[in-house]
Amino acid sequence: MITVRLERLRADHAPALLAFERENRAYFARSIPDRGDSYFTEFASIHQLRLDEQEAGVCHFHVVLDEAGELIGRVNLVDVLEGAAELGYRVGERAAGRGVATAAVAQVCRLAADSYGLSALVAAATLDNHASTAVLRRSGFTAVEDIELNGRPAVRYRLRLTAPR
Repeated sequence: MITVRLERLRADHAPALLAFERENRAYFARSIPDRGDSYFTEFASIHQLRLDEQEAGVCHFHVVLDEAGELIGRVNLVDVLEGAAELGYRVGERAAGRGVATAAVAQVCRLAADSYGLSALVAAATLDNHASTAVLRRSGFTAVEDIELNGRPAVRYRLRLTAPR
Protein backbone atom coordinates (compact mmCIF):
# COMPACT_ATOMS: atom_id res chain seq x y z
CA MET A 1 0.00 0.00 0.00
CA ILE A 2 1.15 3.51 -0.75
CA THR A 3 2.41 5.74 2.04
CA VAL A 4 0.36 8.90 2.45
CA ARG A 5 0.41 11.71 4.97
CA LEU A 6 -2.60 13.69 6.16
CA GLU A 7 -2.27 17.33 7.09
CA ARG A 8 -5.02 19.29 8.74
CA LEU A 9 -6.25 21.96 6.33
CA ARG A 10 -4.39 25.27 6.61
CA ALA A 11 -4.58 28.60 4.81
CA ASP A 12 -1.35 27.90 2.93
CA HIS A 13 -2.86 24.76 1.35
CA ALA A 14 -5.16 26.95 -0.79
CA PRO A 15 -3.02 27.19 -3.98
CA ALA A 16 -2.26 23.46 -4.14
CA LEU A 17 -5.83 22.54 -3.24
CA LEU A 18 -7.30 24.79 -5.92
CA ALA A 19 -4.88 23.37 -8.51
CA PHE A 20 -5.84 19.82 -7.43
CA GLU A 21 -9.58 20.54 -7.74
CA ARG A 22 -9.15 22.17 -11.16
CA GLU A 23 -6.94 19.36 -12.47
CA ASN A 24 -9.42 16.69 -11.35
CA ARG A 25 -12.73 18.48 -11.98
CA ALA A 26 -13.81 16.39 -14.97
CA TYR A 27 -12.55 13.18 -13.34
CA PHE A 28 -14.57 13.80 -10.15
CA ALA A 29 -17.67 14.79 -12.12
CA ARG A 30 -17.80 11.28 -13.60
CA SER A 31 -18.76 9.83 -10.21
CA ILE A 32 -20.00 12.70 -8.02
CA PRO A 33 -21.85 15.95 -8.76
CA ASP A 34 -19.67 18.76 -10.07
CA ARG A 35 -18.96 21.58 -7.62
CA GLY A 36 -19.97 24.18 -10.20
CA ASP A 37 -18.10 27.17 -11.56
CA SER A 38 -18.76 29.27 -8.45
CA TYR A 39 -16.64 26.90 -6.35
CA PHE A 40 -13.62 27.85 -8.44
CA THR A 41 -14.34 31.57 -8.81
CA GLU A 42 -15.09 31.92 -5.09
CA PHE A 43 -12.45 29.46 -3.90
CA ALA A 44 -10.63 31.89 -1.57
CA SER A 45 -13.76 32.68 0.44
CA ILE A 46 -14.87 29.03 0.45
CA HIS A 47 -11.45 27.96 1.71
CA GLN A 48 -11.68 30.53 4.50
CA LEU A 49 -15.16 29.29 5.42
CA ARG A 50 -13.76 25.75 5.70
CA LEU A 51 -11.01 26.99 8.00
CA ASP A 52 -13.60 28.82 10.11
CA GLU A 53 -15.73 25.65 10.36
CA GLN A 54 -12.67 23.70 11.39
CA GLU A 55 -11.75 26.30 14.03
CA ALA A 56 -15.30 26.04 15.40
CA GLY A 57 -14.92 22.25 15.68
CA VAL A 58 -17.84 21.39 13.43
CA CYS A 59 -15.61 19.92 10.69
CA HIS A 60 -12.12 18.48 10.34
CA PHE A 61 -10.59 18.95 6.88
CA HIS A 62 -7.39 17.25 5.68
CA VAL A 63 -5.27 17.19 2.57
CA VAL A 64 -3.65 13.93 1.49
CA LEU A 65 0.00 14.15 0.46
CA ASP A 66 2.15 11.53 -1.24
CA GLU A 67 5.74 10.65 -0.37
CA ALA A 68 7.00 13.68 -2.33
CA GLY A 69 4.63 16.05 -0.53
CA GLU A 70 2.32 16.47 -3.55
CA LEU A 71 -1.37 16.98 -2.80
CA ILE A 72 -3.15 13.93 -4.21
CA GLY A 73 -6.42 13.91 -2.30
CA ARG A 74 -8.50 15.15 0.56
CA VAL A 75 -10.36 13.46 3.38
CA ASN A 76 -12.84 15.27 5.58
CA LEU A 77 -15.01 14.76 8.62
CA VAL A 78 -17.99 17.09 8.41
CA ASP A 79 -21.06 17.89 10.47
CA VAL A 80 -19.54 16.81 13.77
CA LEU A 81 -22.39 16.30 16.20
CA GLU A 82 -22.80 14.21 19.35
CA GLY A 83 -19.61 12.22 18.80
CA ALA A 84 -20.21 11.40 15.15
CA ALA A 85 -19.27 12.91 11.79
CA GLU A 86 -19.73 12.25 8.10
CA LEU A 87 -16.70 11.03 6.20
CA GLY A 88 -15.96 12.31 2.72
CA TYR A 89 -12.90 11.79 0.54
CA ARG A 90 -11.60 12.22 -2.97
CA VAL A 91 -8.40 11.11 -4.63
CA GLY A 92 -7.02 12.63 -7.80
CA GLU A 93 -7.02 10.66 -11.05
CA ARG A 94 -3.22 10.24 -11.16
CA ALA A 95 -3.26 8.59 -7.70
CA ALA A 96 -6.41 6.49 -8.14
CA GLY A 97 -6.22 2.72 -7.80
CA ARG A 98 -3.07 2.77 -5.66
CA GLY A 99 -4.60 2.40 -2.19
CA VAL A 100 -4.51 6.14 -1.43
CA ALA A 101 -8.15 6.39 -0.32
CA THR A 102 -7.90 3.27 1.85
CA ALA A 103 -4.73 4.56 3.53
CA ALA A 104 -6.17 8.06 4.03
CA VAL A 105 -9.45 6.72 5.44
CA ALA A 106 -7.53 4.50 7.88
CA GLN A 107 -5.53 7.50 9.09
CA VAL A 108 -8.55 9.76 9.46
CA CYS A 109 -10.42 7.05 11.38
CA ARG A 110 -7.55 6.94 13.89
CA LEU A 111 -7.56 10.74 14.12
CA ALA A 112 -11.33 10.76 14.56
CA ALA A 113 -11.10 8.48 17.60
CA ASP A 114 -7.78 9.53 19.11
CA SER A 115 -7.61 13.28 18.41
CA TYR A 116 -11.18 14.42 17.75
CA GLY A 117 -12.93 12.20 20.30
CA LEU A 118 -15.47 10.81 17.86
CA SER A 119 -17.20 7.49 18.43
CA ALA A 120 -18.78 6.91 15.01
CA LEU A 121 -18.48 7.87 11.37
CA VAL A 122 -21.05 7.68 8.61
CA ALA A 123 -20.46 7.78 4.86
CA ALA A 124 -22.45 7.27 1.69
CA ALA A 125 -21.61 6.02 -1.78
CA THR A 126 -23.68 5.57 -4.90
CA LEU A 127 -24.11 1.99 -6.07
CA ASP A 128 -22.14 2.68 -9.25
CA ASN A 129 -19.16 4.11 -7.35
CA HIS A 130 -17.48 0.73 -6.87
CA ALA A 131 -14.13 2.16 -5.78
CA SER A 132 -15.65 4.19 -2.96
CA THR A 133 -17.81 1.28 -1.83
CA ALA A 134 -14.73 -0.96 -1.74
CA VAL A 135 -12.79 1.58 0.34
CA LEU A 136 -15.60 1.80 2.89
CA ARG A 137 -15.94 -1.97 3.19
CA ARG A 138 -12.16 -2.50 3.49
CA SER A 139 -12.16 0.17 6.21
CA GLY A 140 -14.72 -1.69 8.32
CA PHE A 141 -17.82 0.35 7.48
CA THR A 142 -21.11 -1.55 7.50
CA ALA A 143 -24.04 -0.83 5.19
CA VAL A 144 -26.95 0.46 7.28
CA GLU A 145 -29.54 1.69 4.77
CA ASP A 146 -30.35 2.20 1.13
CA ILE A 147 -30.68 5.88 0.26
CA GLU A 148 -30.78 8.21 -2.72
CA LEU A 149 -27.74 10.44 -3.18
CA ASN A 150 -28.01 13.27 -5.68
CA GLY A 151 -30.84 11.44 -7.43
CA ARG A 152 -28.95 8.13 -7.65
CA PRO A 153 -29.35 4.90 -5.66
CA ALA A 154 -26.80 4.72 -2.86
CA VAL A 155 -25.98 3.13 0.47
CA ARG A 156 -25.26 4.78 3.80
CA TYR A 157 -22.49 3.17 5.85
CA ARG A 158 -21.53 3.41 9.50
CA LEU A 159 -18.38 2.67 11.47
CA ARG A 160 -18.18 2.54 15.25
CA LEU A 161 -14.78 3.82 16.33
CA THR A 162 -12.71 2.28 19.08
CA ALA A 163 -11.89 4.66 21.89
CA PRO A 164 -8.17 5.22 22.57
CA ARG A 165 -6.70 3.12 25.37
